[in-house]
Amino acid sequence: MLVSTQYEDATADLVIAELNRRRVPVLRFDPGRDFPGPAVLAARVGPGGWSGTLAVGERSVPLDSVRALYHRRPNAYSPYDGSQAAGYAAQENRRGLGGVLGALSGCLYLSHPQAIARAEYKPAQLAAAHRVGFVVPATLITNDPYEAKVFAAQQPTLYKPLHAAAYDVDGEPAGIWASSVGPGELDETVNRCAHLFQALVPKTCDVRAVVVGGRVFCARISAPPGVVDWRAEYRKLRYEAVECPDEVRDGLLAFLASFGLGFGAFDFAVTADGTWWFLECNPNGQWAWLEAAVGLPVTKAVADLLQNGELARD
Repeated sequence: MLVSTQYEDATADLVIAELNRRRVPVLRFDPGRDFPGPAVLAARVGPGGWSGTLAVGERSVPLDSVRALYHRRPNAYSPYDGSQAAGYAAQENRRGLGGVLGALSGCLYLSHPQAIARAEYKPAQLAAAHRVGFVVPATLITNDPYEAKVFAAQQPTLYKPLHAAAYDVDGEPAGIWASSVGPGELDETVNRCAHLFQALVPKTCDVRAVVVGGRVFCARISAPPGVVDWRAEYRKLRYEAVECPDEVRDGLLAFLASFGLGFGAFDFAVTADGTWWFLECNPNGQWAWLEAAVGLPVTKAVADLLQNGELARD
């Protein structure tokens, strides 16, 4: 079994520890950092697919014996310097090693890297959410300051980043959270890039729904009054495990199927009338802290799927 992720990944650590407990052979590596270097690929293709070996340090695995690949959060294939040759090599690595790992016969992907990449585009997510029957807030994506002002004047509005990347602020990692914005705060700088604006849902709480294969785990997240994005107030949150409504569960599974995903971490805003409003899906989202907070057995579910190709019965 292969686990492709960074070497500091507490979520993957939990799954690997569980697989080790079950005596499932695991090779962990970070293709963006380990290749080329300690990772060496020797792959040949034939009628049965790819064979050969992937070695990382002193450990190696036959490619045709890989039963599952847990694609978590590996580093990107990046140039070793700023030269044209280094850029070319990085692309060859991505298409070579990444291409082989994405084309293994009989391998279960959780999830396939290409499926994850497709699902990370929020415009595609929002369209899919509508198709499967989720309730979705009014949304505008624009770089037109006038359109942004008109939208923000029509209802309470949030600005949300289209890509949840990490940023460096004075040497410290930081994120851009969803935040309220009014028409008077919008100016010509809107035209510098695409912006996502969304109607503010008058929520009473949030729910994170974690889906592993066909199994759904949900936790209610309660933040202090006035908090728009609960991720900005981790130390002040309260959690509670909750059941997933049947119609929401059906939508979750249909959403993942439309992207070819086996996993998704969904965020919903819940209003006083019990409506679950779809906000987004992270195809590689975090869940470890919720397992610790409310006892959701996500680690077991992930290990079951990787080991058996299906979920063990409770």
